[in-house]
Amino acid sequence: MTPTELPAAPAGFPDIAASFMLDGPAGKLETISDTAEPACARRGVAVICHPLTIEGGSMHNKVVTMAERALRESGLDTVRFNFRGAGNSQGAYDHGHGEGDDLAAVVAWMRRMRPHDALWLAGFSFGSYVTIANAVRLRADVLVSIAPPVGRWPFDAVALPTCPWLIVQGEADEIVEPQAVFDWAGTLEHRPELVRMPETSHFFHRRLMDLRGAIRHAIRGWLPPLRHG
Repeated sequence: MTPTELPAAPAGFPDIAASFMLDGPAGKLETISDTAEPACARRGVAVICHPLTIEGGSMHNKVVTMAERALRESGLDTVRFNFRGAGNSQGAYDHGHGEGDDLAAVVAWMRRMRPHDALWLAGFSFGSYVTIANAVRLRADVLVSIAPPVGRWPFDAVALPTCPWLIVQGEADEIVEPQAVFDWAGTLEHRPELVRMPETSHFFHRRLMDLRGAIRHAIRGWLPPLRHG
C-alpha cells in the first residue's frame, strides 16, 4: 500500500500502530497512531507536532519520533500527523494559522475516539509554537515544548496555558536563541518546568536518548491514571 492509498480514519482508536488519513480543514491529513504497552497504558493521548514544513519538517523528524517514544513509554497513546503540505497531507503551508486548525481537527478526532482521556500536546520547534498557540482553545491537560522558537514566532500574541508544561531547550541551539527561551520562560506567570540541556544543538544530535530520558523524568508526576487500573 502506497502512502496515497492509506485508509480513511478508523471507527475507533487503533489498538496497534496504524497509518491513515484524517479529514482536515484543507484536505486529508496523513496520520500515525500508536499505543502504549497494556500493562502501563494510561488514560491519556499525546498529539505531537513537527517542525517547519517549508524547511523539511514532518512527523518522521527524529526529535518528533523520540518525543513520541518517550511519551508512549510513559503510558500514553500517541498521534503524529503531517501538517498541510507536508508528506502526503493535502493543502499548503499557512504560516502557523491553518496548521493550528489542522491540529484542532486531529484533536477533535482523538476526542471522539477517547472522550474521557486527558489531552497532551507536544511539539518540536515550529510544532511547539503551534501547540502553545492552541493549547488554551483546545483545553490541553499537559504541554510539552521542545526548542520553542521564541523570537521567530509571535509568542507574545497567544493566550498562554496554565496547565502543567515542560520546556526542553538545548544550550547550544544554533536555530533558536537559547537565552531568549530562558528569558521568556522566566517571565511567564505560570512557570513551566524548564530543562536546559548543555552542549545540545537544535536537532539534538547525539543527545536524542538524553531527550527521551529528560521527558520521561519530567512528566512522571503529571501522568493520568492507569487505563486498566
